[in-house]
Amino acid sequence: MISRRQFTLGASALAFGGLTASYFGKVNAASLAKNTHGFGPLVADPQNILDLPDGFDYQVISQLGDEMADGLTVPDRADGMGCFALDEERVVLIRNHELHPRDLIKAESSIKQHKSQLAYDQNSDGVALPGGTSKMVYNLKTQTLEEQFLTLVGTVRNCAGGVTPWNSWLTCEESVLKAGTGVSKSHGYIFEVPASAQGLIKPQPLTAMGRFNHEAAAVDPRTGIVYLTEDRGDSLFYRFIPHQPGKLALGGQLQALVIKGTKGYDTRNWVADHMPVQEWVDAQWINLDSPESPEDDLRDRGFKDGAALFARGEGIHWGDNELYFCCTNGGAKQLGQIMRYKPSSFEGQPEEASSSGKLQLFLQSEDESLYNFGDNLTVTPYGHLLVCEDQYTDVVNNHLRGVTPQGEAYNFARLNMQTELAGACFSPDGSVLFVNLYSPTRTLAIRGPWDTFAG
Repeated sequence: MISRRQFTLGASALAFGGLTASYFGKVNAASLAKNTHGFGPLVADPQNILDLPDGFDYQVISQLGDEMADGLTVPDRADGMGCFALDEERVVLIRNHELHPRDLIKAESSIKQHKSQLAYDQNSDGVALPGGTSKMVYNLKTQTLEEQFLTLVGTVRNCAGGVTPWNSWLTCEESVLKAGTGVSKSHGYIFEVPASAQGLIKPQPLTAMGRFNHEAAAVDPRTGIVYLTEDRGDSLFYRFIPHQPGKLALGGQLQALVIKGTKGYDTRNWVADHMPVQEWVDAQWINLDSPESPEDDLRDRGFKDGAALFARGEGIHWGDNELYFCCTNGGAKQLGQIMRYKPSSFEGQPEEASSSGKLQLFLQSEDESLYNFGDNLTVTPYGHLLVCEDQYTDVVNNHLRGVTPQGEAYNFARLNMQTELAGACFSPDGSVLFVNLYSPTRTLAIRGPWDTFAG
């Protein structure tokens, strides 16, 4: 486990743990008004894939079309990803594949012909729907990929998700396809994949956690409460209180966040600055009925009952008694926001009514050269956020952007191809950053002098 590092601003103590325990404190109110040098200038990559600071390098450990241990080949559209310790030398990576049924037309032959009784859903020809997850076992010491194989098939557009304290990956469908629309089952659910999986698992949709355009998930290890984002322009921010922590399939209560005293609070700041940067607002939660939502109306019903609106909620990361999540196109310039939520000490309990959680707009970008369309995010061993961008234009390169506790942004990496960066996560010892290139799939292992941040 990475040791904690302390940052001090005046009388405020700012602390980040390494990977599973971290939090930002008070930051400069001129968030993203300037950038910082970070690890120094980026050095052009001779392979023209990913530019990194001097002293850092990457290794491609898996890519589209590689043969896997199950006889299939690595699928395309690698998105969210989680990392788990396997033993002193090896880690497990569970990787999402954001594939839609229509992607079977252009898919590699092994996926196009894949039929399995363990597929959650299939097309009219009996072929497993191509979305799902793959597992990689990587040796940190020898720097070799020891094996990889599929662990979940038959789902749709597995976008992001989140790791759990009980060593599983929550993979989220960013789709609300209904049965009878070219598929035999309805979609829009979360599925749980254990890091210990030795092949395809029997898929079980966690229906009580809601059917909507799921994006990512983060678990409070103290309570087992799961926080959920939704990738829609009028999305809500959700939490799921399980009947039994760690046993999500047993059901629970789905809720949506409400800003205390303001019905339908708009955090997006598209038209007016309803939510000032860095100001805390009190948050409450309302119950959502009929979470399976056959009409895909959870967010509409929640908003009608007072829930706050967010601009495309995406990546989420749990820290020390608080979490952070990206709103991809929030802000007046629609370049992106990062929200910070601090739960009540009575989160999910009756006493919470008199001791509210709090929400803060941690940063809002006003300059695309500093931060543009943040998606997946993680926390670094040196105590900063690291955010994957997913902007698709002809003139903008996607970056891995660092964000300091002071709210200053810097470039950690620049991608030299038109696709997005996704799934950034660190090995438990903090030595390696893993990240996906979305399409064509590449999974990279990045090493370097993480303790040489220049400021």
